[in-house]
Amino acid sequence: MSYRDISNVPTTGASWQTGQGDKLNSSGVAASEKMAEMDAGRMRQHKAKIDSVAHSRGVDPALLAGIVSRESRAGNQLQNGWGDHGKAWGLMQVDVTPNGGRHTPRGGWDSEEHISQAADILVDSVKTIERKFPHWSKEEQLKGGIAAYNMGAGNVHDHNVDAHTTGGDYSNDVVARAQWYKKQGY
Repeated sequence: MSYRDISNVPTTGASWQTGQGDKLNSSGVAASEKMAEMDAGRMRQHKAKIDSVAHSRGVDPALLAGIVSRESRAGNQLQNGWGDHGKAWGLMQVDVTPNGGRHTPRGGWDSEEHISQAADILVDSVKTIERKFPHWSKEEQLKGGIAAYNMGAGNVHDHNVDAHTTGGDYSNDVVARAQWYKKQGY
């Protein structure tokens, strides 16, 4: 996946609903960037692990940071490592529900092992979207894979990849946050 540059993926950023989670009076890329910036201090403590996993998996570290920011606000929204009312584990919120991801959590909530597990899920999601939509551009496939990370590849039906994602903006928000982190040296 390293041949895709997250900077080249078009994005509309966060929805109004997502921005309201932080009481922002904005939406779009500006809201996503503000939320990423709010997480930046906490994110720094995870940067070495994110960089290590990104390098070993061929994933842009900024993309992993964008997901960490969206999923757990760099750990700030977790209770003993759990989020989503006990349905998801760790910084990148690996879904453990029987009707969802059915994953078994690996490692501590902020461990390199956890980030590796989540990165593998992301890579599998992108590869599934590549097979499902072989005529899409690499950037469209990446964005579809990010949406699939949130809701499963079976729910990606067309170019409106966020139609069924959390907040109706998951991939757009993650991409905008990732682009912000890329500018910060991830």
